[in-house]
Amino acid sequence: MPPIDRIAAFHDDLTSIRRDIHAHPELGFEERRTSDLVAERLEGFGIEVHRDIGKTGIVGRLRFGNSPRTIGLRADMDCLPILEANSFAHRSQNDGRMHACGHDGHTTMLLGAARYLAETRNFDGTVHFIFQPAEEGLGGAAAMIEDGLFERFPCEAIFGMHNRPGLAVGKFQIRPGSMMAGGAFFDIAVTGTGAHGARPEAGIDPVVAAAQIATALQTIVARNVRPLDTAVVSVTQFHAGHAYNVIPEKATLGGTVRCFSEATMTLIEERMRRIAEGVAGGLGAKAELDFRALFPPLVNHADEAQFIGDCAAEVVGEANVNRNPNPVMASEDFAIMLKSVPGAYIQIGNGDGEGGCEVHNPSYDFNDGALPYGAALFSTLVERRLARMTG
Repeated sequence: MPPIDRIAAFHDDLTSIRRDIHAHPELGFEERRTSDLVAERLEGFGIEVHRDIGKTGIVGRLRFGNSPRTIGLRADMDCLPILEANSFAHRSQNDGRMHACGHDGHTTMLLGAARYLAETRNFDGTVHFIFQPAEEGLGGAAAMIEDGLFERFPCEAIFGMHNRPGLAVGKFQIRPGSMMAGGAFFDIAVTGTGAHGARPEAGIDPVVAAAQIATALQTIVARNVRPLDTAVVSVTQFHAGHAYNVIPEKATLGGTVRCFSEATMTLIEERMRRIAEGVAGGLGAKAELDFRALFPPLVNHADEAQFIGDCAAEVVGEANVNRNPNPVMASEDFAIMLKSVPGAYIQIGNGDGEGGCEVHNPSYDFNDGALPYGAALFSTLVERRLARMTG
C-alpha cells in the first residue's frame, strides 16, 4: 500500500493535532507545550525521544535493521507575534501569537510520517525526526547545531518542507541551487537635539534625518546591486517621539534585507552604513547601524534536490512537481542546516483557491488537505533513501 493511502486512514487524527497546535501557538524558544505534545506522540509511536536540543528542540530516533545509513527530516514548531484575525474554532487562544506561517502543519506532517514509519518499518537504517524551535529569526537551527545536533544524531542527508499558498494542494516545487534568499534585520538609531516643535532652529531634527535615510536606502538596490543580483531592502519600522509639539532627541528605523549571495549581503551592509552615517551627518545628526545577518541563502544540493523531486513525483505524479520554480525572496533558518549536511528543501501546495492568503498574514491558516501529501513525501524519502537491500 502506498504511504499516502495508509496515512489517509488517520488524516482526521492529523487534522486534530494540527488544529490543537494552531490553537496554542508559542514563540521561539518558548515551545514547551508544543514540545510536550511532540514528545508524547513520538513516544506513543515507540520512537526514542531526546529533548531540549537547542533549548526547546526535539529529536526522535527510529532505528530498524542493521544498516549504518541515516537520514534527517526536519520541521519547525514556533509561531509569530501576530494577532489572529480568524474566527474558526481552532483560532489562537494566545492573543498576539499566531501560527501564521504554517509551522503547525509542518510539525504535524512530520508526526504523520513518524507514525507511518514506526508502524510499517519498511526501511533499513536510522531516521532522525528533527523538530526545530525558533525558526522565525531567533536562530533555532544554529542553537540545535551548537548543541551537537549532527554529532549526536548523524545525518547523511537532511530534508525539509514548507507550505506554499497559491500552489494547489497535491503539488510540489523544488529547484537545485539557490531556492530562498538570505535574510538580515537592521536597526538604525538616529540622534539629534530635542527642541520645541515651534522652534526647530533650536534643535537638530532626527525625524527629518531618519526620513531622508529611509528614502536614500532604496538607492542601494537601484544603484549599487547588479541588476542580475536580485535583492530587497525594506524599511518596515519607524519610531520617533510621543508629543505633537516636541522635536524628539532620537528616531529609529528598522527593516529587513534579502538577497541570494553573501557577497551581496556584505555590499548592502556597507552601503547602508555609509548612507546612514553620511545623510545624518549632513543634517547635523548622528546615526548608528545595527545590521544582523540571520539567514544565509538557502542552497539545495543538486543530488538531494533531484532525489526529493523524484520522491514527490512518486507521491503525486511528475506532472504535479515543478522542478524549476522561481527562487523565493523569503528566508529560511533551514539554510544553516544545509551548510552542515547535504540536503534539500521543497515547497508543498497549501491551496490555490479563493479565500487563501499569504503566510505572515493574520487571516492565514494551514490547509489540512495538504497533511497526507507532506507526511507521505517524508515517508517516501525514508523508504527510498534507506531502502532494504536485497540479494
